[in-house]
Amino acid sequence: MARTNRQAATALEDPAPRWRRRAADRPREILDAALTVFVAKGFASTKLDDVATAAGISKGLLYRYFDNKAELFKEVIRQTLVTTIRDVGDRARASDSARVALDIFLDQMVAIANDPRRSAIPKLVISESGNFPELAVFYLAEVIGPALTQLTALVRRGIDGGEFRQVDPDLTAKCIVAPLILSVIWRHTFARHAPSPFAPDALIRQHRDILLRGLATPARRKRRSS
Repeated sequence: MARTNRQAATALEDPAPRWRRRAADRPREILDAALTVFVAKGFASTKLDDVATAAGISKGLLYRYFDNKAELFKEVIRQTLVTTIRDVGDRARASDSARVALDIFLDQMVAIANDPRRSAIPKLVISESGNFPELAVFYLAEVIGPALTQLTALVRRGIDGGEFRQVDPDLTAKCIVAPLILSVIWRHTFARHAPSPFAPDALIRQHRDILLRGLATPARRKRRSS
């Protein structure tokens, strides 16, 4: 049975003085090392011995924190993406308008796409899901589901507030995140072979412009064109 999220979250906090911090820092160091190894080797090829070596600890000590590789990978996802989604959702809900909330989400998409390690996680899940379906189920429940729920609510907020025209909120939410999926797949699969560099920032800026034009109400569209 995996350690509880509360234990992991508590261990990731760092309130102790420097001379007492080594044990408290260890879970964070393990997760950081695990992310590096998973990105380099993939989920299937990664061994817990590899993670222990990268973290500078014994395999036995690693088992004190995580029962198996799958639970370790899930905790990496929780700490690198799930917490981000929650934070972005909180900031988006507190924003002044749906358009501002949308920009908060799009800015975070750029941040993830530009991060070589965080952006590798969705690609890893996609590539490993055939042999390890539990990872896909977990990622859908913990990352994709909450993100789409927040974006669907954002679109409904824009419609209800007169900022966006009537559209299908669920389908629109999926359209919003589509460039992020393209970005991570392109970065970690095709970029090294492509003739020109790939710029996630430019892609998502272009996506924002097209998206806002497509979501604009007739009145807003008329004001933009006048």
